[in-house]
Amino acid sequence: MGAEDGAIRQAVENKPTEIAISKDQFLAWKRQKDAELSAKKAEAARKREEDIAAGRVLMNGRELFLHEPWVFDDTPHH
Repeated sequence: MGAEDGAIRQAVENKPTEIAISKDQFLAWKRQKDAELSAKKAEAARKREEDIAAGRVLMNGRELFLHEPWVFDDTPHH
């Protein structure tokens, strides 16, 4: 009996706590999370641009086309 009581007690203690929140609270939380994600993406893009300008990372095709479009110029030069 002691083992069963311990297993039941542990299952009850590990149950996630449910907290009711209002729709407005959820939307405020969601806006905050979206803003944080947007800020992280902007910072990563800024750092990537700095690294490309410094030559620390390889560019993908799109970045190469944006930064050095002359590479894709196939017009004959006389």
